[in-house]
Amino acid sequence: MNDRSDFESPEMNSLLPHVRFDRRSFLASMAAGGFALAVQPVMGQTVIKTDTEGLDVGVVEIPSDGFDMPAYYARPKSGDKFATVLVIQEIFGVHEHIQDICRRLAKKGYLAVASSLHARFGDETKISSIAEIMSTIVSKVADEQVMRDLDNTVAWAAKNKGNIDKLGVTGFCWGGRQTWLYAAHQPKLKAAVAWYGPVNTPSTPMTPQAVKDIATRITVPVLGMYGEADSGIKVADVEALRAALKAAGSKSEIVIYPGAQHGFNADYRPSYNKDAAEDGWKRLLAWFAANGV
Repeated sequence: MNDRSDFESPEMNSLLPHVRFDRRSFLASMAAGGFALAVQPVMGQTVIKTDTEGLDVGVVEIPSDGFDMPAYYARPKSGDKFATVLVIQEIFGVHEHIQDICRRLAKKGYLAVASSLHARFGDETKISSIAEIMSTIVSKVADEQVMRDLDNTVAWAAKNKGNIDKLGVTGFCWGGRQTWLYAAHQPKLKAAVAWYGPVNTPSTPMTPQAVKDIATRITVPVLGMYGEADSGIKVADVEALRAALKAAGSKSEIVIYPGAQHGFNADYRPSYNKDAAEDGWKRLLAWFAANGV
């Protein structure tokens, strides 16, 4: 987790066998949209599809530590200096669901940008096994690198019609955890919304701290939303985080939806819970508005 420059330059990426990054095909795949192989078949009858009318959307490359990081953005077609929201992916990459979240935010007047935070290690959207995504990609992504990649995304937004004095972040599952971490890392953030982000993860060289361990360092107001029936995130752990935040004097809030499973906002999966998802989206918009985003 120390000096990661050995794989962060484009030249070295082509030499290392564990980095499977074909820039041209990766960018083309992201631009084409679609859902990750590991989540197929999607539940087409519940998928929310946000159109691009009135929006400027696209795929860009953001320089980050010598690596050109692919990213999807959406913003209103007219105007400038938009309040900015970073959207942090699930383990499935910046696939159609994450891109749609960006478009939903753009429809509300935001510049929303989702960087591909796993791209150094391959294209997770093309892997059909969740276990393989975890072992070959996610396990190699360092929290420290993610924080720098997000910082570089903010720098890109500032040069591309974003107002980073009105900066927010939201993330889902893996990205939900990173949302909590970024709230402790980035002082320019005004507010954050974490959707079912794990709070009690084991310490590894790549992920040394759990969310529960950094609660006292979180001064940014974070809205954490969780499902009572989440089999991977214990309600007791979420309640312990709530208590730690309260003891630290944080303005953060925790919402636990009765009966909701992990991924309750993922409208393309069987875990989708329409009531919880719609309530959560309303809370997100209100949270950002109330906290200066």
